[in-house]
Amino acid sequence: MKSLNLIGSGRVGQTLARLWHDSGTYRIQDVLTTSTVSASRAVAFIGAGRAVGSLSDMQPADVWMLAVPDRQIATMAEQLAASAQGRTPALVFHCSGALTSELLAPLRALGWQAGSAHCNLSFASASTAIAQFAGTPCGLEGDEAAVQALQADFSAIGGRCFPVRAEDKVLYHAAAVFASNFLPVLQAAASELWRDSGVPAELIPLLERSLLRQVADNVLALGPAAALTGPAARGDSDVVKRQGQALAQWDPAVGEAYRALSELARRLAQQGHLQDT
Repeated sequence: MKSLNLIGSGRVGQTLARLWHDSGTYRIQDVLTTSTVSASRAVAFIGAGRAVGSLSDMQPADVWMLAVPDRQIATMAEQLAASAQGRTPALVFHCSGALTSELLAPLRALGWQAGSAHCNLSFASASTAIAQFAGTPCGLEGDEAAVQALQADFSAIGGRCFPVRAEDKVLYHAAAVFASNFLPVLQAAASELWRDSGVPAELIPLLERSLLRQVADNVLALGPAAALTGPAARGDSDVVKRQGQALAQWDPAVGEAYRALSELARRLAQQGHLQDT
Protein backbone atom coordinates (compact mmCIF):
# COMPACT_ATOMS: atom_id res chain seq x y z
CA MET A 1 0.00 0.00 0.00
CA LYS A 2 1.31 3.46 -0.89
CA SER A 3 2.14 5.87 1.92
CA LEU A 4 0.72 9.40 2.09
CA ASN A 5 2.06 12.41 3.95
CA LEU A 6 -0.36 15.27 4.52
CA ILE A 7 0.68 18.91 4.89
CA GLY A 8 -2.27 21.05 5.96
CA SER A 9 -5.38 19.34 7.18
CA GLY A 10 -8.50 21.43 6.94
CA ARG A 11 -11.79 20.10 5.67
CA VAL A 12 -10.45 19.05 2.26
CA GLY A 13 -7.35 17.34 3.63
CA GLN A 14 -9.23 15.52 6.38
CA THR A 15 -11.97 14.39 4.01
CA LEU A 16 -9.63 12.93 1.40
CA ALA A 17 -7.27 11.34 3.91
CA ARG A 18 -10.16 9.70 5.77
CA LEU A 19 -11.65 8.35 2.55
CA TRP A 20 -8.30 6.99 1.40
CA HIS A 21 -7.65 5.44 4.79
CA ASP A 22 -11.10 3.81 4.94
CA SER A 23 -10.79 2.48 1.38
CA GLY A 24 -7.26 1.14 1.87
CA THR A 25 -5.96 3.29 -1.00
CA TYR A 26 -3.19 4.88 1.09
CA ARG A 27 -1.44 4.24 4.37
CA ILE A 28 -1.73 7.61 6.08
CA GLN A 29 1.67 8.39 7.53
CA ASP A 30 2.63 11.87 8.80
CA VAL A 31 0.32 14.87 9.27
CA LEU A 32 1.68 18.40 9.58
CA THR A 33 -0.54 21.41 10.26
CA THR A 34 -0.15 24.79 11.97
CA SER A 35 0.29 23.11 15.37
CA THR A 36 0.69 19.66 16.87
CA VAL A 37 -2.69 20.14 18.55
CA SER A 38 -4.54 20.63 15.25
CA ALA A 39 -2.47 17.85 13.66
CA SER A 40 -3.52 15.50 16.47
CA ARG A 41 -7.18 16.44 15.96
CA ALA A 42 -6.80 15.70 12.24
CA VAL A 43 -5.19 12.33 12.96
CA ALA A 44 -8.05 11.47 15.32
CA PHE A 45 -10.62 12.32 12.63
CA ILE A 46 -8.77 10.46 9.88
CA GLY A 47 -8.29 7.44 12.11
CA ALA A 48 -4.64 6.99 11.17
CA GLY A 49 -1.35 8.82 10.88
CA ARG A 50 1.17 10.54 13.13
CA ALA A 51 1.00 14.19 14.13
CA VAL A 52 4.32 15.96 13.59
CA GLY A 53 5.55 19.44 14.37
CA SER A 54 7.83 20.26 11.44
CA LEU A 55 8.88 19.20 7.95
CA SER A 56 12.09 17.76 9.32
CA ASP A 57 10.03 15.30 11.40
CA MET A 58 8.25 13.88 8.34
CA GLN A 59 9.32 10.52 6.99
CA PRO A 60 9.74 9.80 3.26
CA ALA A 61 6.45 8.89 1.56
CA ASP A 62 5.24 7.75 -1.85
CA VAL A 63 2.75 10.63 -2.13
CA TRP A 64 2.60 14.10 -0.53
CA MET A 65 -0.64 16.09 -0.44
CA LEU A 66 -0.42 19.85 0.12
CA ALA A 67 -3.88 20.70 1.46
CA VAL A 68 -2.92 24.24 2.46
CA PRO A 69 -4.52 27.56 1.45
CA ASP A 70 -3.65 28.71 -2.07
CA ARG A 71 -1.45 31.53 -0.79
CA GLN A 72 0.78 29.03 1.04
CA ILE A 73 1.34 26.46 -1.71
CA ALA A 74 4.39 28.04 -3.37
CA THR A 75 6.14 28.68 -0.06
CA MET A 76 5.40 25.17 1.19
CA ALA A 77 6.70 23.66 -2.05
CA GLU A 78 9.96 25.56 -1.63
CA GLN A 79 10.31 24.46 1.99
CA LEU A 80 9.52 20.85 1.14
CA ALA A 81 12.04 20.91 -1.70
CA ALA A 82 14.70 22.26 0.65
CA SER A 83 14.02 19.45 3.14
CA ALA A 84 13.79 16.81 0.38
CA GLN A 85 17.33 17.20 -0.93
CA GLY A 86 18.79 13.72 -1.29
CA ARG A 87 15.46 11.97 -0.77
CA THR A 88 13.97 9.56 -3.29
CA PRO A 89 11.64 11.53 -5.61
CA ALA A 90 7.93 11.11 -4.87
CA LEU A 91 4.58 12.33 -6.18
CA VAL A 92 3.32 15.66 -4.85
CA PHE A 93 0.02 17.40 -5.52
CA HIS A 94 -1.98 20.33 -4.21
CA CYS A 95 -5.75 20.78 -4.00
CA SER A 96 -6.24 24.26 -5.46
CA GLY A 97 -8.86 24.71 -8.13
CA ALA A 98 -7.44 27.93 -9.57
CA LEU A 99 -3.67 27.32 -9.34
CA THR A 100 -1.57 24.91 -11.39
CA SER A 101 1.14 22.40 -10.59
CA GLU A 102 3.70 24.97 -11.76
CA LEU A 103 3.79 26.12 -8.12
CA LEU A 104 5.43 22.77 -7.36
CA ALA A 105 8.35 23.49 -9.72
CA PRO A 106 11.01 23.34 -6.95
CA LEU A 107 10.05 19.71 -6.32
CA ARG A 108 9.70 18.94 -10.01
CA ALA A 109 13.29 20.11 -10.40
CA LEU A 110 14.32 17.36 -7.97
CA GLY A 111 12.66 14.71 -10.13
CA TRP A 112 9.32 14.62 -8.31
CA GLN A 113 6.09 14.08 -10.26
CA ALA A 114 3.77 17.04 -9.67
CA GLY A 115 0.06 17.60 -10.13
CA SER A 116 -3.05 19.31 -8.85
CA ALA A 117 -6.43 17.83 -7.98
CA HIS A 118 -9.58 19.85 -7.39
CA CYS A 119 -12.77 18.24 -6.10
CA ASN A 120 -16.01 19.98 -7.09
CA LEU A 121 -17.68 19.55 -3.73
CA SER A 122 -18.80 22.08 -1.14
CA PHE A 123 -16.64 21.10 1.83
CA ALA A 124 -18.89 22.67 4.46
CA SER A 125 -17.67 20.08 6.97
CA ALA A 126 -15.43 17.05 6.65
CA SER A 127 -18.09 14.68 8.02
CA THR A 128 -20.68 15.91 5.52
CA ALA A 129 -18.20 15.87 2.64
CA ILE A 130 -17.33 12.24 3.32
CA ALA A 131 -20.98 11.26 2.98
CA GLN A 132 -21.36 13.34 -0.20
CA PHE A 133 -18.10 12.50 -1.97
CA ALA A 134 -19.12 9.52 -4.10
CA GLY A 135 -19.57 10.70 -7.71
CA THR A 136 -17.80 14.03 -7.15
CA PRO A 137 -16.19 15.40 -10.36
CA CYS A 138 -12.44 15.88 -9.79
CA GLY A 139 -10.35 18.04 -12.12
CA LEU A 140 -6.76 16.82 -12.53
CA GLU A 141 -3.76 18.68 -13.99
CA GLY A 142 -0.01 18.16 -14.03
CA ASP A 143 2.64 15.72 -15.20
CA GLU A 144 1.25 12.77 -17.13
CA ALA A 145 2.45 10.19 -14.60
CA ALA A 146 1.05 12.23 -11.72
CA VAL A 147 -2.34 12.64 -13.38
CA GLN A 148 -2.57 8.91 -14.11
CA ALA A 149 -1.73 8.02 -10.52
CA LEU A 150 -4.14 10.60 -9.09
CA GLN A 151 -6.91 9.42 -11.39
CA ALA A 152 -6.60 5.90 -10.03
CA ASP A 153 -6.47 7.08 -6.41
CA PHE A 154 -9.40 9.51 -6.65
CA SER A 155 -11.45 6.98 -8.60
CA ALA A 156 -10.87 4.49 -5.78
CA ILE A 157 -12.88 6.72 -3.42
CA GLY A 158 -15.65 7.48 -5.90
CA GLY A 159 -14.27 10.51 -7.73
CA ARG A 160 -15.26 11.13 -11.36
CA CYS A 161 -11.94 12.36 -12.79
CA PHE A 162 -11.35 14.54 -15.83
CA PRO A 163 -8.35 16.50 -17.16
CA VAL A 164 -8.03 20.28 -16.89
CA ARG A 165 -5.48 22.20 -18.96
CA ALA A 166 -3.17 24.38 -16.89
CA GLU A 167 -4.00 27.48 -18.93
CA ASP A 168 -7.73 26.97 -18.26
CA LYS A 169 -7.63 26.46 -14.50
CA VAL A 170 -8.57 30.04 -13.56
CA LEU A 171 -11.72 29.96 -15.72
CA TYR A 172 -12.48 26.40 -14.66
CA HIS A 173 -12.40 27.34 -10.99
CA ALA A 174 -14.34 30.56 -11.58
CA ALA A 175 -17.16 28.36 -12.86
CA ALA A 176 -17.20 26.51 -9.54
CA VAL A 177 -17.27 29.85 -7.72
CA PHE A 178 -20.34 30.92 -9.72
CA ALA A 179 -22.02 27.56 -9.18
CA SER A 180 -21.49 27.35 -5.43
CA ASN A 181 -19.56 30.09 -3.61
CA PHE A 182 -21.77 32.99 -4.67
CA LEU A 183 -25.00 31.25 -3.70
CA PRO A 184 -24.54 31.78 0.07
CA VAL A 185 -23.62 35.42 -0.62
CA LEU A 186 -26.81 35.97 -2.60
CA GLN A 187 -28.88 34.22 0.07
CA ALA A 188 -27.39 36.44 2.76
CA ALA A 189 -28.18 39.58 0.76
CA ALA A 190 -31.75 38.39 0.17
CA SER A 191 -32.21 37.71 3.89
CA GLU A 192 -31.01 41.19 4.82
CA LEU A 193 -33.28 42.78 2.22
CA TRP A 194 -36.32 40.85 3.46
CA ARG A 195 -35.49 41.88 7.02
CA ASP A 196 -35.05 45.55 6.12
CA SER A 197 -38.24 45.57 4.04
CA GLY A 198 -40.29 44.43 7.00
CA VAL A 199 -40.83 40.73 6.37
CA PRO A 200 -41.54 38.97 9.70
CA ALA A 201 -38.36 37.33 10.97
CA GLU A 202 -40.02 33.94 11.40
CA LEU A 203 -40.97 33.86 7.70
CA ILE A 204 -37.52 34.62 6.30
CA PRO A 205 -36.18 31.03 6.72
CA LEU A 206 -39.32 29.76 4.98
CA LEU A 207 -38.74 32.13 2.06
CA GLU A 208 -35.11 31.04 1.84
CA ARG A 209 -35.89 27.33 1.85
CA SER A 210 -38.84 27.39 -0.51
CA LEU A 211 -37.32 29.62 -3.19
CA LEU A 212 -33.90 27.97 -3.03
CA ARG A 213 -35.33 24.48 -3.41
CA GLN A 214 -37.73 25.51 -6.16
CA VAL A 215 -35.03 27.23 -8.20
CA ALA A 216 -32.55 24.38 -7.73
CA ASP A 217 -35.14 21.80 -8.79
CA ASN A 218 -36.13 23.88 -11.83
CA VAL A 219 -32.53 24.42 -12.97
CA LEU A 220 -31.74 20.72 -12.68
CA ALA A 221 -34.94 19.69 -14.45
CA LEU A 222 -35.21 22.38 -17.14
CA GLY A 223 -31.76 23.93 -17.50
CA PRO A 224 -30.77 27.52 -16.59
CA ALA A 225 -32.51 29.32 -19.47
CA ALA A 226 -35.88 27.62 -19.04
CA ALA A 227 -35.72 27.98 -15.24
CA LEU A 228 -35.07 31.73 -15.37
CA THR A 229 -37.85 33.98 -14.06
CA GLY A 230 -38.06 37.56 -12.81
CA PRO A 231 -38.11 41.08 -14.28
CA ALA A 232 -34.95 40.73 -16.41
CA ALA A 233 -36.28 37.50 -17.93
CA ARG A 234 -39.61 39.18 -18.68
CA GLY A 235 -37.97 42.23 -20.20
CA ASP A 236 -39.29 44.58 -17.48
CA SER A 237 -36.43 47.04 -17.88
CA ASP A 238 -38.18 49.75 -15.86
CA VAL A 239 -38.50 47.44 -12.85
CA VAL A 240 -34.85 46.42 -13.20
CA LYS A 241 -33.80 50.07 -13.32
CA ARG A 242 -35.86 51.11 -10.28
CA GLN A 243 -34.73 48.12 -8.24
CA GLY A 244 -31.11 48.80 -9.18
CA GLN A 245 -31.40 52.40 -8.00
CA ALA A 246 -33.04 51.39 -4.73
CA LEU A 247 -30.42 48.76 -4.05
CA ALA A 248 -27.58 51.16 -4.82
CA GLN A 249 -28.91 53.43 -2.08
CA TRP A 250 -29.31 50.48 0.31
CA ASP A 251 -25.81 49.11 -0.39
CA PRO A 252 -23.71 50.24 -3.40
CA ALA A 253 -22.02 46.85 -3.76
CA VAL A 254 -25.36 45.04 -3.80
CA GLY A 255 -26.72 47.53 -6.33
CA GLU A 256 -23.73 46.95 -8.61
CA ALA A 257 -24.11 43.18 -8.31
CA TYR A 258 -27.83 43.44 -9.09
CA ARG A 259 -27.22 45.42 -12.28
CA ALA A 260 -24.51 43.02 -13.48
CA LEU A 261 -26.59 39.93 -12.72
CA SER A 262 -29.65 41.46 -14.35
CA GLU A 263 -27.63 41.98 -17.54
CA LEU A 264 -26.55 38.34 -17.46
CA ALA A 265 -30.17 37.33 -16.84
CA ARG A 266 -31.25 39.39 -19.88
CA ARG A 267 -28.68 37.61 -22.06
CA LEU A 268 -29.76 34.21 -20.75
CA ALA A 269 -33.41 35.05 -21.45
CA GLN A 270 -32.52 35.98 -25.03
CA GLN A 271 -30.72 32.66 -25.46
CA GLY A 272 -33.82 30.88 -24.22
CA HIS A 273 -36.01 32.77 -26.69
CA LEU A 274 -33.67 31.89 -29.57
CA GLN A 275 -33.80 28.20 -28.61
CA ASP A 276 -37.60 28.34 -28.66
CA THR A 277 -37.77 29.74 -32.19
